[in-house]
Amino acid sequence: MGPRFGDRAPADGAEQLRPRHHLANPRRRPRAQSRLPRCSPLRRLLPWRPPPGGWVARWSFPSDCKSGGFFCGDFGACTGSGKCGCVDGFTPSYPIEWGLGYFVTGCSRSLPLSCESGGQTEHDDSFAPLDKLQGLPYNAQDEVAGTDEDCRAACRSKCYCIAYSYGHGCKLWYHNLYNLSLAARPPYTKIYLRMGSKLRNKKGLQTRGIVLLVTGFIGLASLVLISVLLWRFRRDSFGTGKFEVEGPLAVYSYGQIKKATMNFSDKIGEGGFGSVFRGTIPGSTAIAVKDLKVLGQAEKQFRTEVQTLGMIQHSNLVRLLGFCVKAKRRLLVYEYMRNGSLECHLFAEKSGLLSWNVRYQIALGIAKGLAYLHEECEDCIIHCDIKPENILLDAEFCPKIADFGMAKLLGREFNSALTTIRGTMGYLAPEWISGLPITKKADVYSFGIVLFEIISGRRSTEVVKFGNHRYFPVYAAAQVSEGEVLCLLDARLEGDANVKELDVTCRVACWCIQDEENDRPSMGQVVRMLEGVLDTEMPPIPASFQNLMEGDNSVIYSDF
Repeated sequence: MGPRFGDRAPADGAEQLRPRHHLANPRRRPRAQSRLPRCSPLRRLLPWRPPPGGWVARWSFPSDCKSGGFFCGDFGACTGSGKCGCVDGFTPSYPIEWGLGYFVTGCSRSLPLSCESGGQTEHDDSFAPLDKLQGLPYNAQDEVAGTDEDCRAACRSKCYCIAYSYGHGCKLWYHNLYNLSLAARPPYTKIYLRMGSKLRNKKGLQTRGIVLLVTGFIGLASLVLISVLLWRFRRDSFGTGKFEVEGPLAVYSYGQIKKATMNFSDKIGEGGFGSVFRGTIPGSTAIAVKDLKVLGQAEKQFRTEVQTLGMIQHSNLVRLLGFCVKAKRRLLVYEYMRNGSLECHLFAEKSGLLSWNVRYQIALGIAKGLAYLHEECEDCIIHCDIKPENILLDAEFCPKIADFGMAKLLGREFNSALTTIRGTMGYLAPEWISGLPITKKADVYSFGIVLFEIISGRRSTEVVKFGNHRYFPVYAAAQVSEGEVLCLLDARLEGDANVKELDVTCRVACWCIQDEENDRPSMGQVVRMLEGVLDTEMPPIPASFQNLMEGDNSVIYSDF
């Protein structure tokens, strides 16, 4: 292992660099070095030589601009006191470094040249005198010119010409200006520096500065006035109270939510976690507001959990826009999904019939959303309530999973909310019924049930009779095992489907509803199977389904 800072100097003669704080500690320096002036004019790199050497200067850097022509950098001038300053119309390129005494980065223009920034003509640029200079700057270019005006015109014609002088013939400077030094006494040298279009000469600079100051003040006052008007408009048009932002989420006042939803008059849904209302915020943005059924949830904990959910964004997840807390009320504000829930399109007669291609893309989108929650979030999020009511469709029928994170957000109250979807053979995995620990494979089971509903266009929990079987997934598993997948397709599609995709989807659904969670695939594997990246083997019929197929036909499974 190589030497570390603070290790004893090696004895083989090799140099070792010490950290800078050693130089500041008199106990660690040789006595000869301690007698150096407190403010040395040189900055040095001092490597340690083994005895009898001590600290030896490797290189030094001047701290006085009089000792080096490039010390003050581009457009920097050395003053009589040995300090650097920027010429008129320029400011330090890196003020922090200048504050530390490192000036070599030079100065930059306060205003750009018009010939470089799209001015009307290059003649918008002007030349301001820099006088009381000691000698000429570095790297002057000789130019043949008859008069002072000819010299100025020669420089003006080249955008990269940044200064000229006519005192000792016409001299031009291109691109950069180094080695500017102010003389303490005559003789003085004068050059003319090219300035931005809004900088003329020193007198003009002062006048222009006053104009800019007045203009800036008027502009600032206008911005303040506009901001006040916008704030009043927002307050008047979107309820009372203030509008805040916490991280990625907006924090709405109760008055804002109340006005946006027209006093919660447009109810568009209700579930185990609360009622949902449609609303509109300024800018005609449609929102969906969920009024949670929460009792006694601590506000601080609620805000923390909601902020965590606000960080989760995916194209197949409903976007959480903000929230509201008032007393014991907890409201979540989501983006509004124009085409409603998947439930309406699968089971309601009034909704348009979904083609097989749309159904397949919906199934794939749901799988991708769940895979993101399970495998790509910093902490795995188990949805616990995957069903068609919680799959929403945007204007393009892209599926978006709603109500993700509710298990974490509501805590113990989440279990009571699940009473509305409790069923022996519903969307809940067998481990819910047996009391085993719930893992992300519970979502996989629910997804498999939803897949059967997407395929068939009917509730899997309906009490319908297929041959000797009353529960659709039992019948479906048997048909998949026999290779008869077309008979599972929604009859309204009249067989119009991609049979290969249909077969894969049916197999995936059967794999997802296996009794043992270890037999179910992960949602990442489900995505790859639906995309055709992984081969989908023929699944076995779940043991619980075989028992049902062989048992009493009079058993009825409840619909929720």
